[in-house]
Amino acid sequence: MIENFPLFMSSFNQERTIRVYLPESYSNQTKDYPVLYMQDGQNVFEDDHAIKGVSLGLKDYLNRSGLEIIVVAIDLNPEGEERVNEYCPWVNGKISEEILGFASPTGGRGEEYLNFIVTELKPTIDKKYWTRKDHTSIAGISLGGLISTYAACRYPKIFKRVAAISPGYYRNQEEIENLLKISDLTSIEKFYLDFGTTEVGADEKMNKFLLNLTNRVVDILHTKTPNLHFELIEKAEHAYPFFQKRVTGMLSYLYSDL
Repeated sequence: MIENFPLFMSSFNQERTIRVYLPESYSNQTKDYPVLYMQDGQNVFEDDHAIKGVSLGLKDYLNRSGLEIIVVAIDLNPEGEERVNEYCPWVNGKISEEILGFASPTGGRGEEYLNFIVTELKPTIDKKYWTRKDHTSIAGISLGGLISTYAACRYPKIFKRVAAISPGYYRNQEEIENLLKISDLTSIEKFYLDFGTTEVGADEKMNKFLLNLTNRVVDILHTKTPNLHFELIEKAEHAYPFFQKRVTGMLSYLYSDL
C-alpha cells in the first residue's frame, strides 16, 4: 500500500510530497518496521508517477518479495537546477567543471535538505507509523547517492545502512572524499555501492574517468567500514531501466538479516 501526504520543508519554504510504502502485514499492527528513506520519490514506486515514465518498480517488488520494511520516498523538486542544489552538499567543484565543461554555480543546499529529513520528516514518520526508530536506512541514485553518502557521514548513528546506486560523486568529489576521510563510520552496519562500466554510453574515456572517481571513494570506504559491498555492473548505463535491475540486489544486501 502507498500513502501520499504533503509535508512542509522549513528551509525551502515549500511543501513536498512524501510517498510511503507499507507492507501488507502492516495492517495487523503487531510490530514495528525498519524504515528506508529514498530520494527522487516520484521515481521509486510506480511508472505512472516517474518523471520519464520508468521507475524502480519498488512497489511491485516489495509486494512480491514480502520484505517487511517501510519505504519513505521524498519527491524531488523538478524546477530548474533545484535537484542539484538539494542533493549536493557543496557548490560544484573543479572536477565537476572538468566533466561538465563549465563552472556550475549549483549545489550547496544538501545540508538543509538532510536537516529536513532528520529534524522534520523522520520525527513525522516515527510519530505517524509503527517504526523501529533505531533501524533507519537511506538510499539514492546518482546525486541521490551523493546525498545519501553525505548523510552517512553526518549522521552515522541514525542512518546505519546506506546505499548509493551509480552515485554522482563527481559534482562534489573533492569535498565528499575529504569528509569521508575524517568521518567515523564504525556504526555503519551495511554500505551498498555500485557503478556501471558504461554510465555515459559509448564514451570510453569518460566512463573510465568516472569509474576512477568512484573507485577513489570505494578505497576510502574500505578503510572506514568493513561492511562495504561494491559491485561493478558490466555494460550498465546511467538510466532507470538499468537501475531497476539492481535495486533488488541492493535491498537484498541491506536487509539480508530480515
